[in-house]
Amino acid sequence: MAGQLQDVIQRWREAVVEDGLRPEDHELFQNAGLMCINQGDTTQLLDFIQDEKNKGIVESMGCGLLASLVAEVLKKKSSFTCQAVITHLAKTCSPMELMLIFLGQVDDLHPDLIADTIVLMAPHLQTVLLRLGEEKAPWVGLALAALQKQVSRLPVPYTKEQEVEDAYGLCRCCSALARFMEPFVEEVKRKDNSEDGGTASDNQLKTELLKFCMGSLREPLLQAQLDQAIDIHKQSPLWHFATDILATLPAIQEPLPGLLFYKALKKREKSDLLTDSTEAQESRACLAYLLFVQLITIESFPAVFSPVFVLQCNMEYIDVLLSRKEESFLLKGLELYTKSLERVEDNSLPVELLDLKSFYSVPQHLVQILTVCPIQGLRERGFKVFQLFIDKLGPEAKHKFFRCMIKTSRHAGVEGYIIKNIKNQIELSLKPGHESEWFVGIQVLPLLRLVLCFPRGPETDLLNSMDRVMESLNLLRYLLMRDMDWQQTSSIWPELCKIEEDYLQMLRVCLALSRAYYTGQVKNMREDKKIQAQEAREARGALVQTMTVKNEKVSDMTPEMQYQVLQCALVTFDLMESLVIRIEEISEEKVKTGTAV
Repeated sequence: MAGQLQDVIQRWREAVVEDGLRPEDHELFQNAGLMCINQGDTTQLLDFIQDEKNKGIVESMGCGLLASLVAEVLKKKSSFTCQAVITHLAKTCSPMELMLIFLGQVDDLHPDLIADTIVLMAPHLQTVLLRLGEEKAPWVGLALAALQKQVSRLPVPYTKEQEVEDAYGLCRCCSALARFMEPFVEEVKRKDNSEDGGTASDNQLKTELLKFCMGSLREPLLQAQLDQAIDIHKQSPLWHFATDILATLPAIQEPLPGLLFYKALKKREKSDLLTDSTEAQESRACLAYLLFVQLITIESFPAVFSPVFVLQCNMEYIDVLLSRKEESFLLKGLELYTKSLERVEDNSLPVELLDLKSFYSVPQHLVQILTVCPIQGLRERGFKVFQLFIDKLGPEAKHKFFRCMIKTSRHAGVEGYIIKNIKNQIELSLKPGHESEWFVGIQVLPLLRLVLCFPRGPETDLLNSMDRVMESLNLLRYLLMRDMDWQQTSSIWPELCKIEEDYLQMLRVCLALSRAYYTGQVKNMREDKKIQAQEAREARGALVQTMTVKNEKVSDMTPEMQYQVLQCALVTFDLMESLVIRIEEISEEKVKTGTAV
């Protein structure tokens, strides 16, 4: 038997020289190799392919064994001889044929095999690609795209503990991909430093590496929890991967300012990752976050850009991040917004910036976070950055921003907060050295008319509008208390008095209607309790009915809870009325003492 095998091998050796291998020879070779693999006799197979006399046979027919060898390694998790065989084949067989087989191996993997397959295949793919010489660039792109496609299917660790555990292997894959890129990045750097510059192939290699970097910024780094304040980041594979990506970009002659601020890629390349597509914007948003929040490679970023210019550019990326619903996106958007604003001087942002789309949409996203987001930590961060943005606006910009938010927020809590800021700005402008025509001059009247009104007239639901109404009354009370300042600094006092009169008159109408409505609701509930006492006891603690306020369903709640809401409404109306009375008393006192015009 051994003699027959030697005769076959000798015939193969001769056929290789004469280019006379037949299809049945390939089949016989593959069957013999599979038998060695299945029987665990891979040492004999390794000896055979390493024999210099069999080099031609291996070059011609060795690729057929790769799929079985890879499967064997993945099945046993550790097979030194199988990996040695794969390594030898990667150095010996046709590079083009190897690439087709390797790319087939990483396509449409089972989720449980993604990490192990990528960690196994990446070094061998790298070996084959380096053998391709000047023809490697398109194949590098295909390999990176195939690997990245599979990595994007892996769940991203949500906590640092999950990252350390790395149950799905994403961190291992990122480390493998970073090592995979190294020789190609070094080749680009070397060619750029040479006298003759880069060829068309070199430029294509740069483009493929750039595509991979931008894709990696979006997946997985945009979803990853990265925080430089946590010491564990020193051992964090995702942190190191992010650092490698940001270091690669300038290394392949892609300056970070160009990617973030000038979008030079759009002019040069039409790939989806390098234009203004959503994917490209998300990639650049992550780049801005890593640079300005986590400060990765910030030491190499030019310091010539003004804080206002950086904010203006970053607002596009903040808009992209805050428009999403995922916590990781929102958190990164809020942190990038905060860091971009912190470097800007207070009261310095010009009003012209508010004409930019992003300066309108970002505050609208913030309002959604403040009013709808169920995560308290995000709401608290949103509230802080909302006030920080107001602090950075110049007087005219504040005036315009307040008008815009009053008109568009459609939320009494937000409107009340804006009105509180208006009061603070008026108070500041009345102090010597801080005068501003936008808050003590004639310009303040349109703002006051917008605030001190009821857009829905008598139909206003004062319970839902409580935050706005209470802050409006506090503002009105403050304005009346400072009447002498108004008379000395402007000529708007008569108009202000008219605004006050119209506002209080409509408020009294609203109070009367709302009080009558809620008092009637309380009376009806008391009567229902008497008539249906037994049913109420049986249903206590269950969701038995829905309360309607001003023809809108509030929520499902027990009768006791409904009764408490109605009582709170009546107490609120009493509080509003007491403020109205106090304001009217102040006005009367000013008239009697002659201090009011």
